[in-house]
Amino acid sequence: MSLSGDVCLVTGAGGFLGRRLVKLLLEEEKLAEIRLLDQHIQPQLLQSLEEARGETRLSVLEGDIRDSDFLVRACRGVSVVFHIASLIDVIGALDYSELYTVNVKGTQLLLEACVRENVVSFVYTSSIEVAGPNPAGDPVINGDEDTADASTLKFAYSRTKKEAERRSLEANGERLQNGGRLATVALRPMYIYGEGCRFLLGHMADGIANRDVLYRTSAREARVNPVYVGNAALAHLQAARSLRDVDRRAVAAGNVYYVSDDTPPVSYSDFNHAVMAPLGFRIQQKHMQPLWLLHVFCFLLEVLRFCLQPFKHIAPPLNRQLLVMLNTPFSFGYQKAKRDLGYAPRYTWEEARTHTVVWLADQLPKERERLRAK
Repeated sequence: MSLSGDVCLVTGAGGFLGRRLVKLLLEEEKLAEIRLLDQHIQPQLLQSLEEARGETRLSVLEGDIRDSDFLVRACRGVSVVFHIASLIDVIGALDYSELYTVNVKGTQLLLEACVRENVVSFVYTSSIEVAGPNPAGDPVINGDEDTADASTLKFAYSRTKKEAERRSLEANGERLQNGGRLATVALRPMYIYGEGCRFLLGHMADGIANRDVLYRTSAREARVNPVYVGNAALAHLQAARSLRDVDRRAVAAGNVYYVSDDTPPVSYSDFNHAVMAPLGFRIQQKHMQPLWLLHVFCFLLEVLRFCLQPFKHIAPPLNRQLLVMLNTPFSFGYQKAKRDLGYAPRYTWEEARTHTVVWLADQLPKERERLRAK
């Protein structure tokens, strides 16, 4: 089912995934309009989209996801909303209240605006982190949507994304002002990589500072399955198409779907090495310290943070929950998304890796120069 002639709203359109989705929409659909919503949209983004724009109108909406009046105006005349915008924080750098107001309250206000303005389809970008892993580090290997969820989420980011996902799915079937019904779906992408991934840039910068040796923060056996940004964007498009198709809508609406591809399961650290080895980077063979000692060290940092909290907010770069996440086998398949949404990865692992390496190669001299200037 095509989205031809529709007006789409993409929140977080200036971000990593949002930019890729907008580009895909322009390439594959003859939309009447795409509204790019974010706090700030760089002019360079619009310039890069101009060639693929065709007759589709691109409208820039700069504002706050917590502003209900702004969201109502943004949703007026829209048929499909892709809600990607969120605050990401896995080290505790942000207050819980800030994460909650953006990730949860912002989502709720957007859903209310959709009901008021008769938006028929809502695709919510959730996260693999809403599923865990739990503090015990129980492994999940090639799990699916029916895998028992026994996680106890400690990250404020994970908890707020889980709550926003819940509200998005509960809004499915709500009656619109014109008497229609809202259809919602939630996607849980794995760790997303590719051109523009700031986490990869961060790991590369750390490796440069360590004489081109990447740090090992995850054990080899802690295999996960990252997803390429081009495939993650395609899954969003397929979800929206499914909600426009009468038969698929009846099956998909109100459901959550894991989004992965055929990237080989590998630990986070070994994945970094896989895309940076062609650039001359090596990797530590084992953790600098035993895992049990790192857990003790993180516990002490958390105690220090708690004691200092009344006077100063600190965010250690590592904590016990992050340590568990980095060192737990945690992988999920995409069979349900394939069956219900018609999703199938477009980019192979070899293609995705090549695109990522080429982009990193372009960024490498800039990162070296930036670090020298510090």
